[in-house]
Amino acid sequence: MLGVFRKRKQLLSKGKVMFLPLDHGVSEGPLPGLERLDLFFPQLEQSGLSGVIVHKGIAKEWGEYLPLDLKLIVHLSAGSKHGLPPYNKTLVCSVAEALRLGADAVSVHVNIGNDLEDKMLQDLGMVVDEAHQLGIPVLAMVYARGGQIINEYDPSLVAHCIRLGAELGADLIKVPYSGHKESFKKAVEASPVPVLIAGGPKKRSFAEFLNMVKEALDTGIAGLSVGRNVFQHKNPLEALNKLAKLLGVK
Repeated sequence: MLGVFRKRKQLLSKGKVMFLPLDHGVSEGPLPGLERLDLFFPQLEQSGLSGVIVHKGIAKEWGEYLPLDLKLIVHLSAGSKHGLPPYNKTLVCSVAEALRLGADAVSVHVNIGNDLEDKMLQDLGMVVDEAHQLGIPVLAMVYARGGQIINEYDPSLVAHCIRLGAELGADLIKVPYSGHKESFKKAVEASPVPVLIAGGPKKRSFAEFLNMVKEALDTGIAGLSVGRNVFQHKNPLEALNKLAKLLGVK
């Protein structure tokens, strides 16, 4: 376990974490901004990013273009927007395969309130066990999404997501920001492991997104894991620069 803790500290070495998830191609298809990651990766050097989150195929084919100062997180879960039930995720990569691809950490996606919640919880538990045996940290992306959920940003549900990730042994937890500062702060303070916020759907303006991030930072979060509000920005590097300055990592 000491190896896992050391690697988790390395992920947090800049003070605040800023991950760029680029795994949307599986769930959403070829979104604008994701077409040529081999050309995008070299531009991320000295961007203030801590690392990127990608699926194994991207890591295998284009991982060589990733700057050496960035951590590689391989996402192990997959599911497309066309599947039934909606928001189901299943494992498509093992921790061992991720390590062969050079991963510094792995991530797993769980949706509570889903018809297949039990399977996703089982997947997270198994990955945590396997990853910790191999000395690699686990990022749990936990959302309230499914047929039993009316509002995935409900403060009590988001707090439940944070607690669930911690209880099942994740080293970092990614959840949506509920928008309710007081309750979110309480949930973050009660978590024994660092909490990151997701960027969510692309906001109407980047200024609106920055305001959300500023508010969330006051709750004690360890950082961000934001995708569409960066890679679909008209100038992704400019967006990253503004976020890095806000987090104090650049």
